Amino acid sequence: MPKLHRHALSGHCHRAELFLSLLGEKTELIDVDLMKGAHKSEAFLALNPLGQVPVLDDDGTIVSDSNAILVYLAESRGAESWYPRDPAMRAEVQRWLSVAANEIANGPAAARLVTLFGAKLDHEHTLKAAAALLGTMEGQLAKRPFLVGDSPTIADIAGYSYIAHAPEGGVDLALFPAVRAWLDRIEALPGFVPMQKTDV
Repeated sequence: MPKLHRHALSGHCHRAELFLSLLGEKTELIDVDLMKGAHKSEAFLALNPLGQVPVLDDDGTIVSDSNAILVYLAESRGAESWYPRDPAMRAEVQRWLSVAANEIANGPAAARLVTLFGAKLDHEHTLKAAAALLGTMEGQLAKRPFLVGDSPTIADIAGYSYIAHAPEGGVDLALFPAVRAWLDRIEALPGFVPMQKTDV
């Protein structure tokens, strides 16, 4: 059984947890107490020297970084529909994985870090970055049901968690109906599991 070292409020961790569930994988979830510095312990650093969650232990194969975990799972499970082999589609998926690591991380995810965890970031800047990103996603999702074509891929899984929880960072999704409809489509997928909500 795969083991996922994670923090319940991390969108990066939720990506991995969600994809494992969508694949029908029974997974042991191991909570890492970031507030107490458990991710900097010697035992955890042996799993990921960067001291970051999530980390997947797949029967002794250790994979860290949320997007790397998505790629690994799609490839190791033969889930070709989630990570298409067509070069053009695969490149498009990779582009959205890069967006997840950059624009999403620096926009809605960063805004949420400010409101939930008191991160010393420019909240107005993160809100503007989030609005710009959502505008781009709105245009894309107005033309197709998922980020890459007509069926979900790991691009959608990489994007979902922080967009769905963007309101916790003060990001208003009201102006983006196509994005909201996309969130609904992901939440309707068999095996969907939500990320823990906060009171914000």
